Amino acid sequence: MSHTLGIRQAQKQKTRQALLDAALTLLEEQSLSSLGLREVTRAVGVAPTAFYRHFRSTADLGVALVEEALGSLHPMIRTTVSTAGDSGERIARAIELIARHVDAYPAHVRFIARERHGGVQPVREAIQAQLARFAEEVKTELAKDPESAGWNDDDLLMLAHLYVDQMLITASLFLEALEAPQEQRERVTQVAARQLRLISVGRRHWLD
Repeated sequence: MSHTLGIRQAQKQKTRQALLDAALTLLEEQSLSSLGLREVTRAVGVAPTAFYRHFRSTADLGVALVEEALGSLHPMIRTTVSTAGDSGERIARAIELIARHVDAYPAHVRFIARERHGGVQPVREAIQAQLARFAEEVKTELAKDPESAGWNDDDLLMLAHLYVDQMLITASLFLEALEAPQEQRERVTQVAARQLRLISVGRRHWLD
């Protein structure tokens, strides 16, 4: 009996993932608010009623996509602001990590960029909740840095949000340059480095 239940659970998880993958592919060309569950189930080859065994609505599916797109990024986000190395090394490391992630998961990055200010409220809220978690984690890492001596929690959190916002901007720029010549990607890297350096310079003089 337990073996049979295990097979059923594995099949259920497989179908759920297939629905997520199909939705992500369809969302390359449209927003979540215009996505119909019949489109998703047709792409997977299951009956529309099967959708509700996994998700309550397309908004619920969108929230699951947010978790898939952002939930696994917390270690990477912390790494981008690690105190290891000097300022230039940290900036280069952060930009490289962002570029590699965009190259590996362009559909996820495009989904977050589009739906962050999209028309589906639960998805917007899920994205904002993940970004708020990122900011708190970045703040914790920044607090370990000797440069943060004397900073209060509110200012550290403000700085953390600046870094998170800049990471999103950089990811969007790399996404736009995904199929572009190498020269354009290098320009994105240069612009991102200058913007991050500007934040770093402001940080050093914030308490002056």
